[in-house]
Amino acid sequence: MNDSCLYIKIDKNTMVTNKTIYLKDIAKLYSHDSKMVNDLKSQIVFETQATKKTNYIFSILKLIELINKIYPDVQIINLGESDFIIHYDPPKKLPKIFDYLKVFMVSLMVFFGAAFTIMTFNEDANVKEVFAAIYKLVTGSEKGGGILEISYAVGLPLGIIVFFNHFSKLKLGNDPTPMQVQMRLYEENLDTTLIENANREGKTIDVL
Repeated sequence: MNDSCLYIKIDKNTMVTNKTIYLKDIAKLYSHDSKMVNDLKSQIVFETQATKKTNYIFSILKLIELINKIYPDVQIINLGESDFIIHYDPPKKLPKIFDYLKVFMVSLMVFFGAAFTIMTFNEDANVKEVFAAIYKLVTGSEKGGGILEISYAVGLPLGIIVFFNHFSKLKLGNDPTPMQVQMRLYEENLDTTLIENANREGKTIDVL
């Protein structure tokens, strides 16, 4: 290793929220010349004019071209991807009230879900009797509990779908779950498809 070497590493996909994308936002740089590294980190790679979520496919050659314009004698060693994706996701400006509403709705679901679980456990999982008791308690009538059963039949599969598409940071072990493994494989296949399609259609941001 010598001072004229620059090591660069880029992940296959990177998400950004700012319209101006700097080299430090998408790449990790290392060299003995710390001044050069700090200078390169502040270089603008791309400026997007998009107003919605957009994918940009880049070639590592575009970054090498950018770096060589500033430091023509530096030897660049790529330790990452040769083609990569920049996901631009503009920041959402929502009122604070939406955060409070989400917390309130989640709290309600947790409360009623826990109450329903305890009641069905005490009734030996006799859901029909629990629904009948809840309906009578709320309306005073012993008939009409079917609406709760219909809601349950609709809500159960929806809840399963939502659950398996959400992964908590809190877990008992360090091993990824089977669902996380499949989602990672899906993401890798999606990234590969986006890159290959961009290359075929000539949409990759590359050197001329």
